[in-house]
Amino acid sequence: MFISMFSTFIFKEKAILKKALNTNLPMMIVCAILMGTSNIFFITAVKTTTVANVVIIFSTAALFSALFAYLFYKEKITKNIVISSIFIFIGLFIIFNDKLEIGSLKGNIFALLCTALFSIAFVLLSKHKDMNRTILTAFAGLFLSLLAIFFCEELIIDFRTLIIVMVMGLLISPISRVLMGNGAKYISASEVTLLMIIETIMAPIWVWIFLDEIPSFYTFIGGGLIIITLIVNSVYNLNYHNNR
Repeated sequence: MFISMFSTFIFKEKAILKKALNTNLPMMIVCAILMGTSNIFFITAVKTTTVANVVIIFSTAALFSALFAYLFYKEKITKNIVISSIFIFIGLFIIFNDKLEIGSLKGNIFALLCTALFSIAFVLLSKHKDMNRTILTAFAGLFLSLLAIFFCEELIIDFRTLIIVMVMGLLISPISRVLMGNGAKYISASEVTLLMIIETIMAPIWVWIFLDEIPSFYTFIGGGLIIITLIVNSVYNLNYHNNR
């Protein structure tokens, strides 16, 4: 991620790089640390619980964003967010009740920590619209690498895994993060994270098809409740803004 994003500016756009580093550098470092740490929690969660559990818990990021926006900037929490939160927490309780079966309580907690840190980062991004998202992604990759070194027993990696890491690190992760970061310039942090409901719906399907990882009954019930709640909340917000 660092190589992919930072090299663009080093070789082609040094003026933009210099300007970016002189604009909100402390806040950029804070956001990079939040995003890098969140990524560590995400990877650990995927290793210790099912992918379905992780992405469904991650889908609550919109509500976390609304909560942190209120705590940090006193942005008003609307009635629909309060109602949605109740149903979301019921869904999470059902998923966490799965800890003795397919899912892991520790993995679910890691996924919750990942969601909370990611949401804080997007709340800060929505308030600092002049922050360069590409440089931020580069810093997030750098911090992620430094953090990972302390938990890595060895740096030897086979060729197949190296190819996967390169595709993820050079292309998929940085591009998706830059696009999401730019989205926070134009819409609220909670709206950005609500769009990520697509990942919540598709990720369990992909791992079911390709990895034969079947979500448990609790995940189906709790996840279904969370997804329906988010869809209803999204439709409500869309109608509300269109009627204003």
